[in-house]
Amino acid sequence: MFETPRKRVLLAKPRGYCAGVDRAVQTVEEALKLYGAPIYVRKEIVHNKHVVSTLQAKGAIFVEENFEVPEGATVIFSAHGVAPEVHDQARERNLKAIDATCPLVTKVHHEARRFAAEDYDILLIGHEGHEEVIGTSGEAPRHIQLVDGPDGVDKVTVRDPEKVVWLSQTTLSVDETMETVARLKEKLPLLQSPPSDDICYATQNRQQVMKQIAPDCDVVLVVGSRNSSNSVRMVEVAVQAGARQGHLIDFAHEIDPAWLEGATTVGLSSGASVPEELVIEVLARLAELGFADVEEVLTVQERLTFSLPQELKRDMKAATA
Repeated sequence: MFETPRKRVLLAKPRGYCAGVDRAVQTVEEALKLYGAPIYVRKEIVHNKHVVSTLQAKGAIFVEENFEVPEGATVIFSAHGVAPEVHDQARERNLKAIDATCPLVTKVHHEARRFAAEDYDILLIGHEGHEEVIGTSGEAPRHIQLVDGPDGVDKVTVRDPEKVVWLSQTTLSVDETMETVARLKEKLPLLQSPPSDDICYATQNRQQVMKQIAPDCDVVLVVGSRNSSNSVRMVEVAVQAGARQGHLIDFAHEIDPAWLEGATTVGLSSGASVPEELVIEVLARLAELGFADVEEVLTVQERLTFSLPQELKRDMKAATA
């Protein structure tokens, strides 16, 4: 007798919130408790629709620029980092600024300043217009030029091929970044690498487990928003690693049952700015569609945590004194 194939979900781990996102979201929540609403946030605190709307409901007001914040009010800078001029603008408007930049992005900013001080040409591998790229470029605009993927290598010009270094946006595809670096080294054999890998540990870990499960998957679903660079990259990585199809969704109701026709294995993960509750809702929807058998695939345990911004910690301590 013909046996119906077992339908299953391969649930990737690690997935979801990274330490930098957790810190940034917590920063807004604690600021609302401590100072009261409204709290202004420049740009989306993290790139996730659900997180932003949840914080708005609690009293956060998201703005594009500092001039939209009333003079003297509290403003939080997003996890993606800002250029020095943004801090200057906040001081000019007498804003109480709390910097929720991910410490791993801050590390790249430090590297940019250091290499610029040593008069290097800095090749920043990243996506044009991304907030993190804008912030890093602002640290040393006269020294930094953007390289947007391998195809951007041909446009690169440097003053001294013996004094050039590459840095990268933290949320890129590891493979694409290394391909870009390889192309750059063909053109600039003396190109130096940063002292440590700029691509964030969480981005690498989420891509690594995706590479492991993708070859066994008919369909891969990544929970994440379209403006989330690391989430978009995960779908690309899944398809490149052998998944028959990949889809980025914000919410469970966006799953098209047609995607699952004929499928027996669905891979599921979530971007680094995605709360676990959204994954649980997707699992419930997949169970309704016949994929109730869930197998978690773990590649590495993540234990890294970051403390809250100093400005906030200081005020929280004073409030309880």
